[in-house]
Amino acid sequence: MMRCADGTFYTGVTTDVTRRAAEHNGEAGKAKGARYTASRRPVRVVYTEKAKDRSAAQSREAALRRLSREDKRRIMRLGE
Repeated sequence: MMRCADGTFYTGVTTDVTRRAAEHNGEAGKAKGARYTASRRPVRVVYTEKAKDRSAAQSREAALRRLSREDKRRIMRLGE
């Protein structure tokens, strides 16, 4: 999960968090970041989870996206 400069959260799936964060911040040379984060830079990684496979990761991503803002903050505090 990433926090955008405007305080909103962005959730996604990747195999390389560092590379993906750089892409979202426009540091990868080509515009590969999400359209959502392009106008909300800079973004920073605030929470990560590992999953057993891509399907599990996408299911968890969908569940995280449905959470309220406060629930997302609570999960981040528990993960610290």
